[in-house]
Amino acid sequence: MPWIDVPKAPGAQRARARAREDRPGFEIRNAAADEAELLIYDEIDSWWGVAAADVIAVLATITAPRLRVRVNSPGGSVFEGLAIANALRSHPANVTVQVDGLAASIASVIALAGDQLVMMPNSMLMIHDASGLCMGDASDMQQMGVVLDKISDNIAGAYAAKAGGTTESWRGTMRAETWYLPDEAVAAGLADEAVAATPADDDPAMRANWDLTAYGYQGPKQPEKPKPGPPPVKATAEEKPAPTLVISIAEILDEDAVARLRAAVQAAPEDVSTEPLGTGPDETAAGPAAPPVAAEPAAPIVPAAEPAAPAGDDGWNAVIARLTTPEPDPWAAALAHLTQTPASSATDA
Repeated sequence: MPWIDVPKAPGAQRARARAREDRPGFEIRNAAADEAELLIYDEIDSWWGVAAADVIAVLATITAPRLRVRVNSPGGSVFEGLAIANALRSHPANVTVQVDGLAASIASVIALAGDQLVMMPNSMLMIHDASGLCMGDASDMQQMGVVLDKISDNIAGAYAAKAGGTTESWRGTMRAETWYLPDEAVAAGLADEAVAATPADDDPAMRANWDLTAYGYQGPKQPEKPKPGPPPVKATAEEKPAPTLVISIAEILDEDAVARLRAAVQAAPEDVSTEPLGTGPDETAAGPAAPPVAAEPAAPIVPAAEPAAPAGDDGWNAVIARLTTPEPDPWAAALAHLTQTPASSATDA
């Protein structure tokens, strides 16, 4: 016989359970929510991968009105896959199968078991004839061929029921081992929708389909924001110095004018204030007063008569008037006797 029954060794069930736990590819999420989610991300196999018994046990706990089955599987055992497909067909929820990566071989039959088949961007679907192992004589080999043809015809009938056509036509496609991209699967009638690779940013359905939090993904790590420092201290009105205006007459006039002003103040009448320059009201001190300039003994300088100060004058008008009245050049007066001839001097005497 071509079929070999492996006896169950002691502890085989525990070993089988541990083997499947080491390759987690089967998970259920939000069983009681509005839409539950079932992940089939492994081979279809009762020993190493996703087993039909486990899927049926999980489906019994789902009370959500909608169920999304996400598939990424290379296929595996034909009969385990058929049992899973029939369990999905029997569930009362509205079942949407979503091919995230690959639905090949018997996994493609599982994908057809939902009410709707959605192909995600760049995913693929593959169909081919059934294959198996046989050990025995020639008649066993011939019998194995007949069985494999019957299994393949059975699978072709599932494709024909979904997409239309005949079993014979689908057997020809299966013998060629045909691979479908999302748009090709829709064109062949196997898939109902092909999600675009570049959807609009405002497409909520696409964002829901690519919700990677189902796999524990929390998004890229965001850089830490720098902690805000203390606010800058604003200067108060008391801290601002009041502006001051300082005017120095000594900085405005040249040295000769300053000397003449000092001499005029010292020679002013008694009723004129003789305070040193820079000590008057609203003025800054211009430094110590310079000593008076001594007149030449040969030709003393006679100051010109000053006009009488008007009533109410504080004395500064007389000082300013002295600056505006031209004075005789002291050197010209000192040299005047040198330019006179003796004859004219005698005559004048």
